Amino acid sequence: MFDDEHLVSYAGLVPVMTLAEQTGLSRLLGEKIHIAEPRIKSGAANPAPKLITVVAGMCVGADCIDDIDTVRSGGMTTLFDGVYAPSTVGTLLREFTFGHARQLESVLGEHVVALCERVDLLPEVGQDVFIDIDSLLRPVYEHAKQGASYGHTKIAGKQILRKGLSPLATTISTPGWAPVIAGLRLRAGRANSGRGAGRMVAQAIGTARAAGADSGPWRFGLRPPRGGGRVSCTISSAR
Repeated sequence: MFDDEHLVSYAGLVPVMTLAEQTGLSRLLGEKIHIAEPRIKSGAANPAPKLITVVAGMCVGADCIDDIDTVRSGGMTTLFDGVYAPSTVGTLLREFTFGHARQLESVLGEHVVALCERVDLLPEVGQDVFIDIDSLLRPVYEHAKQGASYGHTKIAGKQILRKGLSPLATTISTPGWAPVIAGLRLRAGRANSGRGAGRMVAQAIGTARAAGADSGPWRFGLRPPRGGGRVSCTISSAR
C-alpha cells in the first residue's frame, strides 16, 4: 500500500466512481437503505457514503474490511472526499439483516438500468437477451467466517462436503457482450440449488425489461446438468 501523499495508487478509480455518481448510485443508496432500529446509532448514520466506500474498495480489489483502507492510502484522499475508515464501515455492515440485503438488491436493479441509459452496458438489449442463473460454492478457510456453511460440491468427479459461501447469482447478457450481474443472494450451503431461483429469475427479467428488453414472449433454454439434449419453451408473461 502506498503511504506517500504525493502518490496515487488507483487513478483508474476516478472515472469509475464518476460514472457511479452520474448514474445516481449515491442517490439510490440514500433513498433505499434504511436502518430502522440500529444497535449503534452512530454506526448506522450516513449509510450511502459508507457503502460507496465499500464499492470503491471492491473496485480496487478489496476482499475484506481492512482492505478498504486502500482508498485512503497515499494521495487518494486528494481525489476523493467522504471516504470512511474500515472500522466505521464494519460497524455499519454489522447492522445489516436479510432485509437490508433485499434493499441492496433493489439498488442494484435500478442502477443497472441507469447504467444502460448512460453507456452501452447491454447493447442490442431490445433483441436477444440471455439470463443465466447459477448456484455457486466459494470455499473459505477461516474458522469463524461469517455467512459460511457446509454444502455439497463436486471435485474431480466426487461429491464432497465443503465449507464456503453459497450464493445464487443471476446475470443478463446480449450476444457477443460480457454478462452483467443482475442479482446475487447468499444462502445456506445446505440449501437446494434451486431454492429462490424462481424469484431471482423474475427479478432479472424485470431488470432486463426496464433496461429496454422486449416485453413480448420470452424463450427459455434448459440445459440438463450432465449435458445431452436441449429443451426449450416459450412463455408469454403479463406486465
